[in-house]
Amino acid sequence: MGYKQLTLQMPTGYSPEELSAHISNREGISEFSAQILSKSLDARKKSNIHWLLTIGLLSPEITGESRPAPPSLDIPHRPRNARAVVVGSGPAGFFAAFVLQQAGFATTIIERGAAVDQREAGIKAFEEGDEFHPAANYAFGEGGAGTFSDGKLTARTKNISLEKNFILESYIQAGAPEEIRYLAHPHLGSDNLKGIVKNLRQSFIRLGGAVSFETMLLDLRVKNGRVMAAVTNQGEMAADFFVLAPGHSAHETMRMLIARGVAFRPKNFALGCRVEHPQALINQAQWGRETLPGVKAAEYRLSSSGDGNLPVYSFCMCPGGVVAPATAYADTNIVNGMSLYARNGQFANAACVAGIDLQRLLGRELTALESLDWLNQLERDFFRYGQGYQAPCCRISDFIAGKTSTATAPSSYPLGLIAAPLGDLLPTAITLSLRAGLKDFCRKIKGFETGMIMGLESKTSSPIQVFREPSGLCNGFANLYLVGEGSGYSGGIISSGTNGIKAAMHIAASS
Repeated sequence: MGYKQLTLQMPTGYSPEELSAHISNREGISEFSAQILSKSLDARKKSNIHWLLTIGLLSPEITGESRPAPPSLDIPHRPRNARAVVVGSGPAGFFAAFVLQQAGFATTIIERGAAVDQREAGIKAFEEGDEFHPAANYAFGEGGAGTFSDGKLTARTKNISLEKNFILESYIQAGAPEEIRYLAHPHLGSDNLKGIVKNLRQSFIRLGGAVSFETMLLDLRVKNGRVMAAVTNQGEMAADFFVLAPGHSAHETMRMLIARGVAFRPKNFALGCRVEHPQALINQAQWGRETLPGVKAAEYRLSSSGDGNLPVYSFCMCPGGVVAPATAYADTNIVNGMSLYARNGQFANAACVAGIDLQRLLGRELTALESLDWLNQLERDFFRYGQGYQAPCCRISDFIAGKTSTATAPSSYPLGLIAAPLGDLLPTAITLSLRAGLKDFCRKIKGFETGMIMGLESKTSSPIQVFREPSGLCNGFANLYLVGEGSGYSGGIISSGTNGIKAAMHIAASS
């Protein structure tokens, strides 16, 4: 049985039968099996948009060595008389706990938010007019903030193939589509993620792990550089190792850690708003047509130097998605984006943000606490202007011109828009940079200026970063690890999950 790899071009709407016929005709063979190894969309020429495929071909009619199996994560399992407490059930926390349990630790996940079904119900009630639920919202609950997102599975981090493959295989075993193995830009969609995180939880429990929802970490009991117990609203939990993955929205947890001697520093992050357009407009601009067989919805990734100001870029683009009221607390107002797997909604949205060094922006040195205070105040300012959770907004063309729109436009945002002098609500340097960047975006995508810009996008990454070792072990502590987006060292599902896995593997190898 011979093996070889092929690189093919296929039309966007090809069928499996057409792919097989193409391979058979090209190679002159009739008996074979084909596996897609990579798949990416080439849309550089609107007149010839096509898929680029790498195929692994196995056939008795060809010669060649078999493809070696990809390396897998080697989790060192052995019986251990050791307990681990993991705080947070997002990708970093869950995969840390999943690996620790497989390595032989008695592992408990505690999560301040609700299980995914209760979480979904709380979000639905909030968007229909009920009060904000502190344990069932877009920021906190089973699966972390990523559960209600586009579910992108891309990462720029290098040398993480073992961890990434482990995460992808775990997702596939939990119900994710096989295509996430080979797509250049795979995504799961919030609808898939809600089932996936539930199935992963059950797998963890079958291994002997425990999960406690609506269990809030209040404090740590520390002695001589070791954490002895986690103090929660359900009582104290003693353990040998503690892995904290609180996410970047859990500011009161960060404040508690600072009070307990965990050292943080301010870090660069990004701040801005969400932009929204009809998806058909983005499709037309990117493809030259409003629909394309075999492709769900057009995407974009834009960047600009900000005309000499702060760098500006699009972030977390959600094709066919919705703008979500993603606040973590009852007295703040922020927005984020979410898509379903089909990406078949009427609108497209993305963050439009400026990268900032807050200390340079304010012209003074800051502590980590002062950085959190500054950001929290801005989020509360948007809450006050929006009279709650309405999203301050204006047309992109008016924002660029420094005007206030006289009316709102149709939007996916469920809690209503309020026309606002949006540029006045943001720091001046950010407003000027966004205006310059948006001018560039309008030159790159026809009709971009007709969209809406809305709300405060403040959760692209944490504004502070912990002092820690590459393993995640916090400086000055023997058994406390801080991982994921709340650590300031990762962003997104794959890099955060990898962060948690590396901490778990370090614990397993050193104990």
